[in-house]
Amino acid sequence: MVNVQALGQQIVQNIARVIVGKKETLELVVIGLLSKGHLLIEDVPGVGKTMLARSLARSVSCTFGRLQFTPDMLPSDVTGVSIFNQATRAFEFKAGPVMSQILLVDEINRATPKTQAALLEAMEERQVTVDGVRHPLPDPFMVLATQNPIEYEGTFPLPEAQLDRFLLRVSLGYPALWDEIDVLNQQQFRHPVETLEPVVTAEALLEAQEAIKAVHVSTPVKEYLVRLVHRTRDHPDVYLGASPRGSLTLYRVGQARAALQGRDFVLPDDIKSLAVPALAHRIILAPGARLREQSPETVVSELLNQTPVPTVAAEAS
Repeated sequence: MVNVQALGQQIVQNIARVIVGKKETLELVVIGLLSKGHLLIEDVPGVGKTMLARSLARSVSCTFGRLQFTPDMLPSDVTGVSIFNQATRAFEFKAGPVMSQILLVDEINRATPKTQAALLEAMEERQVTVDGVRHPLPDPFMVLATQNPIEYEGTFPLPEAQLDRFLLRVSLGYPALWDEIDVLNQQQFRHPVETLEPVVTAEALLEAQEAIKAVHVSTPVKEYLVRLVHRTRDHPDVYLGASPRGSLTLYRVGQARAALQGRDFVLPDDIKSLAVPALAHRIILAPGARLREQSPETVVSELLNQTPVPTVAAEAS
């Protein structure tokens, strides 16, 4: 059986050769990968979002595709098109960039809702439909979408249905001073991503994705995470709380984090550490809360402080 902890740490350490000083974020990315989920990376330009996606694809021996979303992009630019072949007198499917195992979607909020909907089918159903014909996506398949949290001019905000399909929302942030100096030293002659070698195979990754499903989640921990999600729906500052998909997300990423730390059972701490990246983007604040400059992250943190945590004795029973 594949050692999920060793596999995950190998991926993290390999990507850390390119993305310096961001171990916690890299662990979130690997948790998302093990959970078969998609990630929304919300951050300013130039902090390494593209390099993160490229490094991940190289580390796990997966094909890499990139889409630069713009307002004039069509759904066929994402999915591919059917072209009539004069020689065979038949239509042939020419796959688009979405037919990659690791897909970077840069500035996802700059495409029109129609184009975003084409990506939505790929993310949820892991297939694309072109001219009525379904084409399955490769396995493993993961979308890493980016958006700039500062500049909103000329953008189309992601609909709630699409936000809900992102497993986690993460941020890289600016590097610390000495980490940024390390970046300068590493890139003096060439970019370290050019020499990055695979550390695990795609087959081993698929085995790890199946292995985390066996991680035990006790009844008290299940009740804890579901109660936390339910409280997002009753909070006075929240217009729309997290859906049941939020509970499923916390369940699966909790299993992945436990496996990444070498455990075969989930602790409440796993749920607490992942609640903000898993739930904050699924919450829509009430207008009054937005006027007070309240944030979804603050709401989730507040709920974490208010929700009773099951004791170790209860968890073990």
